Amino acid sequence: MTPAARIQAAIEVLDLVLVAARESGAAADTVVQRYFSTRRYAGSKDRRAVRDLVFAAIRACGEAPPSGRAALLLLARGDAALAAGFDGSPHGPAPIVEGEPVAVAGTAPAWLVERMREAELSDTEIAALVTRAPLDVRVNTLVTTPEKIAAEIADAAPIPGVPDALRLLAGTNVEPFAGRVEVQDAGSQIVAGAARVEPGMTIVDLCAGAGGKTLALAAAMRNAGRVVAADTDRARLARLAPRATRAGVTIAETVLLDPGRELVALEELRGAADVVLIDAPCSGTGTWRRNPEARWRLSPARLARLVETQRRLLDIGADLTRPGGALVHIVCSLLDEEGVRQIEDFLARHPGWKAETPALPLGRMHGAGFRLTPAHDGTDGFFVARLIAPC
Repeated sequence: MTPAARIQAAIEVLDLVLVAARESGAAADTVVQRYFSTRRYAGSKDRRAVRDLVFAAIRACGEAPPSGRAALLLLARGDAALAAGFDGSPHGPAPIVEGEPVAVAGTAPAWLVERMREAELSDTEIAALVTRAPLDVRVNTLVTTPEKIAAEIADAAPIPGVPDALRLLAGTNVEPFAGRVEVQDAGSQIVAGAARVEPGMTIVDLCAGAGGKTLALAAAMRNAGRVVAADTDRARLARLAPRATRAGVTIAETVLLDPGRELVALEELRGAADVVLIDAPCSGTGTWRRNPEARWRLSPARLARLVETQRRLLDIGADLTRPGGALVHIVCSLLDEEGVRQIEDFLARHPGWKAETPALPLGRMHGAGFRLTPAHDGTDGFFVARLIAPC
């Protein structure tokens, strides 16, 4: 592909990304893959160049741009070589016309920037949310050690304070290490540590998804006890069993939940769980480094629905927690509606419960919980709170 053809391809992909964002469709990475699946003539360098253009444009636009071309024109304003590619050549974009629409640079939609400032995030911290994320893995200490994995992967670096984590070079192929490592951001590993699990405990991972935190909890328990991975998504939950087999985890079991009737399937665990971990559905504002187009998917109405879902899940978790047990609320969000205020609301609804400061190696106290941010901690953004049931 010529440089101009790469620009035109990026414009076409961005148009598809914008449609997907408006219609709750596929993530940008998936859109890129699907685009090239029907264009076999594009080589690996072409695909990489187009993908880099697409994500650079997404990161540059705070508000959703009017078109893919408008997004690329924003980048072209600061890149003479890119601007020269708008040359009208075959398979390339039409020449730039004075006065045509150009996307507006920014970090996020204005209403989200306002909410983040209300959550005491500086503009520097907000801007860091759309930088590129590193590649972190959790080493499965049931079968190996970080030192052994680091000896096999060039430039693997330990992450201070996170004993089972390694940071790898972007693009490192981790497939040969399946079962020995799991791709998991260091922040995700840290907040899972707020559960403080021990061998022999009964744990409920209430929003388990494909089981990333379930596997981490089982490893921390040294494969002794019981971890119940529950979720309403059958397809995602089905991915846990083969992952657990590869990882040597034998204490994890799955429970498929019926939305709105979760406690029916979990009846035998009412008041019995030592720890209930809720990695709740959320806005994902802390993961924009990995999914920057997610800024365009969120709306005040969708945020309100997510907050109500989190509230309901916390009440379910409270029913499952034994007296004196712990309920851990985790969101990969930096909005106070999903963090600080959600916990304040829970404590007001549940007399006798109390917040306990989670002892974590990174992050800062924020209200009754702990917050990690890319700028301060080098991780994805998270809020975590540890709540203790009355005895």
